[in-house]
Amino acid sequence: MRLVCLLVSAIVALSTPWSVSAQQSGGTLRITHRDSPASVSMHEEGTNSVATPMMSVFNNLVVYDQHVKQNSFQSIVPELATAWTWNADWTKVTFKLREGVKWHDGKPFTAKDVECTWNKLMGKSPDKFRLNFREGWYANLAEVVPNGDFEIAFHLKRAQPGFLTLLASGYSPVYPCHVPSNTMRTKPIGTGPFKLVEFKANDSIRLAKNPDYWKPGLPYLDGIEFTIIPNRSTAVLAFVADKFDMTFPWEIPAPLLADVMKQAPKAICELASSNVSTNLLVNREKPPFDNPAIRRAMALTLDRKGFIDLISEGKADPGGAMLPPPEGVWGLPAEILRTIPGYGADVEQNREAARKIMRELGYGPDKRLAVKVSTRNISPYKDPAVVLIDQLKHIFIEGELDVVETSLWFPKITRRDFAVALNLTGSGVDDPDQQFLENYTCGAQRNYTGYCNKEIDALILRQSEEPDQDKRRKLVWEIDRRLQEDIARPIIYHGRGATCWNPRVKNLTLMVNSIYNGWRFEDVWLAKDQ
Repeated sequence: MRLVCLLVSAIVALSTPWSVSAQQSGGTLRITHRDSPASVSMHEEGTNSVATPMMSVFNNLVVYDQHVKQNSFQSIVPELATAWTWNADWTKVTFKLREGVKWHDGKPFTAKDVECTWNKLMGKSPDKFRLNFREGWYANLAEVVPNGDFEIAFHLKRAQPGFLTLLASGYSPVYPCHVPSNTMRTKPIGTGPFKLVEFKANDSIRLAKNPDYWKPGLPYLDGIEFTIIPNRSTAVLAFVADKFDMTFPWEIPAPLLADVMKQAPKAICELASSNVSTNLLVNREKPPFDNPAIRRAMALTLDRKGFIDLISEGKADPGGAMLPPPEGVWGLPAEILRTIPGYGADVEQNREAARKIMRELGYGPDKRLAVKVSTRNISPYKDPAVVLIDQLKHIFIEGELDVVETSLWFPKITRRDFAVALNLTGSGVDDPDQQFLENYTCGAQRNYTGYCNKEIDALILRQSEEPDQDKRRKLVWEIDRRLQEDIARPIIYHGRGATCWNPRVKNLTLMVNSIYNGWRFEDVWLAKDQ
């Protein structure tokens, strides 16, 4: 057995990025960026416009292995924590912490920093986050208790075996206790492989190598520069002209990919699932959309195949709240999805049922319902919003496009300052606890439509407490099916997008079920001879 273990260890060592003998240090990785975020505080933003550039500034307690494409419980590895243990009933997890780690300003990392971070996330700190997008993730967290400088325990209110998946997300970095939240919005301090040099709104985000990084020899790069280019065509042309090493992740739609590869034949491009759903938001508090009949009619008129064919040339996937298989770990099987009203192939039959509902409510060709359809002012949002407006016309709804800048978009929908909106919802973690607790439970901050069903809430808690993964999966499918039948937040499709990079970019792994968790960049390097 000892010999077998030694052989396995040797094989693993030879197959991991650490063993590659050709790594080269130096150089600046140049990446296009799609828009200007409101801030660069990871915990206060809900977009990969922040997660992609800023994940490399921080570390987590645990993290998804940066070279395993599908995030799962099995791919979680230690980072600022060196080990962890659960109690018998899954209500307490204790972490041993790494010693000798320093913040970018030279101060030591301790358990106090972990305690401060999660006290802010739980709303227990006087130093409040302006927006707390992850508050729902930690609704089950009772307290975080240090034991000295290098041990800390998370005490849960009830059993939650999947809790570690939330901590492993790129959205779960540890913040320094000694730096206030308002500073973290523009000049964040982390322990990660790179330091923030400058965040210049509407221009760029620049990072530089952390020479005191706690992993010896890393990072390889001298720095990373993200140049903000809101126009997608302009960004692609700049990449093709070799002004950048990499496009913004998942930002190239399928119809554009062939052109990119034709103009840059040496580029490496991957078209992959992003675990970002395009969905319809209908404000249940604003008349006439407080009427469930209108919401049902709107859901019935959706031609999902039409969206998928127009936006992605057939490369996207219909699904429920959870990412569908094979990339998704928890998504509804196709045979269940087909039984849900509105997902069937006969779109015209669905629309006739929708028109009947609208006529009964007094609408018709001569009396159309006028509404603004709000969306974020970037192409992945605007393009499907235009298709949505066209499809709503089939049921006597006349939509007007209302575009909103990124810095205003999430505050706007969080306070429900809209009637109808086209939104993209990214899953920080491909796990039901994140998706359901954050977006669908009564009163959750990112429950933008105001959906509330106490019976569903009870089922969400049941699946969260279930340690048997097969039993949990069946509960998840039941919840997802009922969310779609309740028209909680109609999911139109789960998108796929392409990322392209120059062959000189080495050791980059794109994950297939999250756009948020793979950007540590610590062992990515640039080949100087390519």
